[in-house]
Amino acid sequence: MTSGLTERDRAKADRQAAILREAARLFAERGFSGVSLEDLGGAVGVSGPAVYRHFANKQALLGAILVQVSEKLLSGGRDVLARESDPSVRLAALVAFHVDFALHDADVIRVQDRDLASLCDEDRNRVRRLQREYVELWIEVLGQLHPDRAASDLRIRAHACFGLMNSTPYSLRGARHAAADRTVRAVLEAMALASLTV
Repeated sequence: MTSGLTERDRAKADRQAAILREAARLFAERGFSGVSLEDLGGAVGVSGPAVYRHFANKQALLGAILVQVSEKLLSGGRDVLARESDPSVRLAALVAFHVDFALHDADVIRVQDRDLASLCDEDRNRVRRLQREYVELWIEVLGQLHPDRAASDLRIRAHACFGLMNSTPYSLRGARHAAADRTVRAVLEAMALASLTV
């Protein structure tokens, strides 16, 4: 079965994905304001102005990175809830999903932490809305496990847990290899579940 994309379309999509990936890496290393279009182009083997063929400007590129990852989290969280029905299994699966994201998208976490304010209003509002919807998935599951607790209590727990899991970009510096990833994954999953079920 063919995707309907021409070779040119695939090449354009691949180049756009490479720009997003390298932009996330460079923004994580230097901050949004410390990266030029020439830096971005050079990282993927094109001229700086060639980046404009894919994104209107650097701010649009930042928006694409953070909107895309927020959509990915919400979609993945919804998939977990659609796949599982038992609340305890759902929670464990949500934790495993988010830890996997934190391990593989550490650059994006650092960009979000530092450069969310650099988004245009439209993209910033969209990212915040998507993230609120993602948090509500967790609140739904936590509410099933702790029906006696107020939603405000569960929301605090969820956000604290995200802080724990999203510490990965800082705790893994200089230690990126398979054994370290397995160790960090096991520790984060155990601590996250403990913090949410205590």
